[in-house]
Amino acid sequence: MSWAKEVAELHRRASLAHAMGGPEKVARQHEFNKLTIRERIEKVADTGSFQEFGTIAGVSKYSEEGELKEFVPSNFVFGLAEIDERPVVLSGDDFTVRGGSADASIATKRVKSEGLAHDLKLPHVRLVDGMGGGGSVKTIERAGRTYIPELRNWEYVVRHLAIAPSVSLALGSVAGIGAARVATSHYSVIVRDSAQMMIAGPALVDWAKLGEVSKEELGHSRIHTRNGAIDDEVATEPEAFERVRRFLSYLPTSTSELPPVTNENDDPNRREPALLDIIPRDPKKTYKMLQVLQNVVDRGSLFEMGVKWGRSIHTVLARINGHPVAIFAENPRIYGGAWSADACRKLIRFIDLASTFHLPLIHFEDCPGFLIGKKSEEDATIRFGSAALAALGQASVPFCSIIVRKAFGVAGGANHKPGSHHIRVAWPSGDWGSLPIEGGIEVAYKAELAEVDDYDAHLAKIKDRLNRVRSPLRSAEHFEIEEIIDPRDTRPLLSKWVKLARKVTEPTTATFTYRP
Repeated sequence: MSWAKEVAELHRRASLAHAMGGPEKVARQHEFNKLTIRERIEKVADTGSFQEFGTIAGVSKYSEEGELKEFVPSNFVFGLAEIDERPVVLSGDDFTVRGGSADASIATKRVKSEGLAHDLKLPHVRLVDGMGGGGSVKTIERAGRTYIPELRNWEYVVRHLAIAPSVSLALGSVAGIGAARVATSHYSVIVRDSAQMMIAGPALVDWAKLGEVSKEELGHSRIHTRNGAIDDEVATEPEAFERVRRFLSYLPTSTSELPPVTNENDDPNRREPALLDIIPRDPKKTYKMLQVLQNVVDRGSLFEMGVKWGRSIHTVLARINGHPVAIFAENPRIYGGAWSADACRKLIRFIDLASTFHLPLIHFEDCPGFLIGKKSEEDATIRFGSAALAALGQASVPFCSIIVRKAFGVAGGANHKPGSHHIRVAWPSGDWGSLPIEGGIEVAYKAELAEVDDYDAHLAKIKDRLNRVRSPLRSAEHFEIEEIIDPRDTRPLLSKWVKLARKVTEPTTATFTYRP
């Protein structure tokens, strides 16, 4: 006997599931410039690669004869897919069914998606558009009881951070554990204006007598991409999906592998003339550090993370001679490149990312030290700065530093990875010490300056005297800096180094696993 009748019923139920919350709810989703979960999956996954699990899970009603009368699909969709021909677990909330809350079998499916990503050692891409937690208040009446909040199976989400890449996209109103799922990832993106992220929504905030606020006032992208809760913002959902592809392209499928090497049409020995005069001779003048990096890495490979927060340090993924690398570099246009508390927090996450996924770490340094002043002290900059230096010391990947200009104070010491021997070179524009000459000269020579008639003229003489011994060439004479190079030789040097770094890198679990 054939099973055609049962297969036909299976297809009918699958079509009901694909209808999601119905035409009206789908239209409303589009009115808010949001794609449906199934449209999102089609756009982020390779064509035809999505294999869904739990397609017909949901809430059903039957007639007395046992015929299906009504079906509301689960509002969580997940399965296996491919992105650029690499396997991933892909999951997402269906906001057209009860606003993405847990009223329709979401919990067990979500647990399964996290468990599969963990056990199969696959990247997990989460398309978050709703609460994704314990359901709405109506759930209490339906269940006939309340429940004690637990984070059952949350350990899979956390353990996965040390196993394979996780990317979370905030694509709508994200609250509660949905917000936690966005934050507990290696890379997160929010769509500007059509998405918000918050611990709790406006109604609950108002009930707690904390004022009347809108979703935008609580969770707009301008808030959470400036405080570091979310890494980056984009204007559209397709742009968010492109970010997913680019981020994953630098990383291995799991920590059991090394990052993929690509064939780049860019000469590894390319010498860029612009590097010779990109650094101003006047130490007070700034320049664009990203232009330095663009002239060194493979063309078009620069991918900056955390653009809107901790802005005095750039954190960048890139390729050199086809090899993925993690680069951090001071931004002299923000606080002169001084390390702020937020910049240190961002740097800690970035170093952890490099260690977790075996990315060689490169520091292009122009660091005047930790940011100073009253606010800096209030922000506990020294605490986060010390943690950043500890993270650097704990990093399990090869390290290389290029001192572009300044290296002062404790933070300036990040040109060296404690407890290791590594490649460290400087450009002729290098300038270093315990503190800048300009900042300490009047204190150090206070007594001498107090005895002269022409203060400014004598101060100028002292500066001239000190500047004669300021040259990095003198440091090189004492082997305090291993090598000073022509800036144009930076790419050829790093192209050789990344090959050596790969040979000594083993795909083992980092001693210090990734922290969200």
